[in-house]
Amino acid sequence: QVQLVESGGGLVQTGGSLRLSCAASGRTFSIDTMGWFRRAPGKEREFVASISWFGGSTKYANSVKGRFSISRDNAKNTLYLQMNSLKPEETAQYYCAATPRGRAEYSYWGQGTQVTVSS
Repeated sequence: QVQLVESGGGLVQTGGSLRLSCAASGRTFSIDTMGWFRRAPGKEREFVASISWFGGSTKYANSVKGRFSISRDNAKNTLYLQMNSLKPEETAQYYCAATPRGRAEYSYWGQGTQVTVSS
């Protein structure tokens, strides 16, 4: 099992920045990919970004390319999401998630951290 705990959410003005963190514990050696997702009020959960835990390759949703940056610190077992130029429509609960090696679906999820962007 892998446990994930997000932090770093909060209230920020339009155009501002936040950095989210996700601390992983447990069987972290079994992680293949980690990602960030978000769910806005009344909307479905959507993919934001992902990173290969050991290789470091990244993917981004088109809506965040050039503004968000995903990274990880393997020594600290921590995932990050640097968010710049935030928009009000990006107000959402942000979740980190992880896939086990050999599996494509995200099996492990954190409890989420709230990001609110004021206009």
